[in-house]
Amino acid sequence: MRKFLISLALLLGIGSNAHAEFSIPGFELVHTVPRETALATPDLREPLTVWCEMFAAARHEIVLGQFYVAGKTGEAFDQVIAQLDAAGRRGVKIRFLMEEKGKFASDMPTIARLQQIPNMEFRFLDYSKVTGNGIIHAKYFVVDGTAAYVGSQNFDWRSFAHIHETGLRLTDAAIVKQLQQIFEHDWQAQQLVASGQSVPPLNTDVVAADDSQAAFLVASPNAFNPSGVGDSETELQKLLAAAKSDVRVQLLDYAPLGYGPGRTRPYYAVIDDAIRAALARGVKVKLMVSNWNTEKPAIHYLQSLALLPGIEIRIVTLPQASSGFIPFARVIHSKTMSIDGQVAWIGTSNWAGGYLDHSRNLELVLRNEKMAKRVAELHEQTWSSAYAVPIDVLKDYPAPVKGKE
Repeated sequence: MRKFLISLALLLGIGSNAHAEFSIPGFELVHTVPRETALATPDLREPLTVWCEMFAAARHEIVLGQFYVAGKTGEAFDQVIAQLDAAGRRGVKIRFLMEEKGKFASDMPTIARLQQIPNMEFRFLDYSKVTGNGIIHAKYFVVDGTAAYVGSQNFDWRSFAHIHETGLRLTDAAIVKQLQQIFEHDWQAQQLVASGQSVPPLNTDVVAADDSQAAFLVASPNAFNPSGVGDSETELQKLLAAAKSDVRVQLLDYAPLGYGPGRTRPYYAVIDDAIRAALARGVKVKLMVSNWNTEKPAIHYLQSLALLPGIEIRIVTLPQASSGFIPFARVIHSKTMSIDGQVAWIGTSNWAGGYLDHSRNLELVLRNEKMAKRVAELHEQTWSSAYAVPIDVLKDYPAPVKGKE
């Protein structure tokens, strides 16, 4: 037994080299520091440890909603898949729901490996057939209906090693239940879509979040949120409207543009209007985005926003790995916000059209000074690093290199 416990502790990262745990009741902040950077978060556990620990503890059921799947032989992420496999072999029921369009970014052998796990049911859902547009962009899972994980980390080996990511391990019973309900709705939606049926909306009016709570879940799209889950698009506007002094935001990308047919980018002013209104009230905004945000036309909107008094915008470029170019990696991908040092927002949405209106995404709002302060500190570390450079409003930025050299 002692040898077993020691082996388990080593697997889960428990020991002298393990990170401390930063948490408030019901919520643990989890973070990925990209390898070979000067960034460090010794008080935050890594998702590899947390995911393996949660899957190892599963006794009855694991449900996962993910955008895509990508593994790589020899990477530490193999441990995550191994823990899922071990759970299935000991009789845990596993249901995995993945976005159909996510196949383009996926590693098909890894999908096949997951599909072979005992007690695993793996389904694809084209979410645009639910909403008319959009994708499953949420990244989450629920274990035994008692614990869950929500964050920017995709089911991707790069998200655990070469991308700046932030998420939350949750044990808050009410929110875990809501996440399970969201999964069950989308799981059933897949069945309806597969049989050629339409998915009836759950809401015809916008559902406001009960923001009297210290912590609550909001999600999108509003029409397909279960009872008690507020609309994330509406809540984001409300939070920005209530900001008094300062707002810190970190994103992969930001643009007041949606995604239309024929690669068009229709105007989407919802978030941009809310930020401009906050600036007009005298709120200071520090907006940090990845270098992927320099593609056109998004960069032009960022340059326009940067001209307004009260806002600072920095673009973060992480150094290439010593092993060479890694497609779709070496980037900041966290989606976080801290308001007035009192409110933290941690979620799965990029701030552009298509995410908070048509796609399945999840956001946690925590009215907790300790968590808000830590999220702000996490922002400040990257903001003040050599990787973050103020936007140049006159520069003609070259297209970012994402998937190939």
